[in-house]
Amino acid sequence: MSFTLAIVGRPNVGKSTLFNRLVGKRLALVDDTPGVTRDLREGDARLGDLKFIVIDSAGLELAEDDSLQGRMRRLTERAVEEADICLFLVDARVGVTPADEIFADILRRKNAHVILAANKAEGRAGEAGALEAWSLGLGEPLQISAEHGEGLDDLYSALQPLAEEFAEKRAADLPEVDVEIEEDSEDEGVYQAPTREKPLQLAVIGRPNAGKSTLINKILGEDRLLTGPEAGITRDAISVTADFSGTPMRIWDTAGMRKKGKVNDKLEKLSVADGLRAVRFAEVVVVLLDVNIPFETQDLRIADFAETEGRAVVVAANKWDLEEDKPEKLKELREAFERLLPQLRGAPLVTVSAKTGKGLDRLHAAILKAHEVWNRRISTAKLNNWLGAMTEAHPPPAPGGRRIKLRYITQAKTRPPAFVIKATHTDKIPESYERYLINGLRNDFDMPGTPIRIYLRDQGKTNPYKDKKKSIPSRLKKHVDAKKQAAHKAAAAAKRSTRKSDG
Repeated sequence: MSFTLAIVGRPNVGKSTLFNRLVGKRLALVDDTPGVTRDLREGDARLGDLKFIVIDSAGLELAEDDSLQGRMRRLTERAVEEADICLFLVDARVGVTPADEIFADILRRKNAHVILAANKAEGRAGEAGALEAWSLGLGEPLQISAEHGEGLDDLYSALQPLAEEFAEKRAADLPEVDVEIEEDSEDEGVYQAPTREKPLQLAVIGRPNAGKSTLINKILGEDRLLTGPEAGITRDAISVTADFSGTPMRIWDTAGMRKKGKVNDKLEKLSVADGLRAVRFAEVVVVLLDVNIPFETQDLRIADFAETEGRAVVVAANKWDLEEDKPEKLKELREAFERLLPQLRGAPLVTVSAKTGKGLDRLHAAILKAHEVWNRRISTAKLNNWLGAMTEAHPPPAPGGRRIKLRYITQAKTRPPAFVIKATHTDKIPESYERYLINGLRNDFDMPGTPIRIYLRDQGKTNPYKDKKKSIPSRLKKHVDAKKQAAHKAAAAAKRSTRKSDG
């Protein structure tokens, strides 16, 4: 029983608050400032036994030109046309405005199923505005309070018959097909490519105006995200599902991240925090640079944050179509990358043009390679053979005359690859030797760019067989017992002879 519900209305009527209420999480940014939401945000909603997709849209503006407000309006109108049901919110405390009347007329023409709701109707203050909403000609207005969760049972009653109608229609349209079920032969050591059930989680991060939304739109093949020459258009971390060159992905578009000292606005702080949260959910992070001003201090901080969070990193230089001397510029980029980001040594560096789509094939290949390395598992036997060769080529130091022995290594986890080494005097092992081991793992097992973690565990001089009793083979047990009995008899005979001699 799945359908799509688009929440529309003027700015600051409580659309994002209701969106968060329906999805059960604080996904959308909420603030008293009008026009916080600019892009279309989708979420999996639940209301009683109804499960559906809910869309949070930008506030409907009267602008129709190519300004930011005009582009936001066109994006919202497209969501209205594509959604199964539109929930039109008005502010019960403000009452019906001329803009509400214009938008009500637009909804009547663009969508057959419109539900009218008067939000902020808790208490007596909203009763007059709710009654006034009858004048819009969209039927009886539901009196709800998104912030306090009031009136949602009335919303459920309005949605249920429409949900059953859409369910019957979709069931009739489904073709009958025979499905063959194959047994799953999953090998633990084999890389599992992304599937539609488990798509690759990708986050695109960078400074403002680097072209993140434009790049994702080019991957999607449609203008799904709001773009423009203004810096800082994206505020929410918006996730979209895409089929990028045949690979199922869930891509997160994030707000541009400026230097911390320049971020004073509360709303921008919330946007940056939302983007950082998207990085923590991601598997692969694309750090998008502006090729004209690459590797600024903020770019380095963003890349370092992704590595610290343990995510596979791909660095992409955007606006490559504007570069004239491409070979020389590429040489400069690689040199700066190796010098400024040594912790990501070997990570893919690709050049793209979000505007023309050139280089997207290279970006796709780099993302898949980074994801495969991030999930790589190495057998314990290979690791211990490698550890022996590494310590023989370059033995660990002996601080204070104490010799350090690296006895055993195993891979504890993947995503990112993490290894545990049992050794003696682990507190004396310098960081330089740990870097030597990490670089060796990166080079010898072909793991470029991915974060690698090493955990040292002190084994000391303990003998693992110290407390174990020695077991005697069954074929020798009779022989041993016979020898014991003979020894006991000999000792008893010696005691008797001694007593006789004393007597």
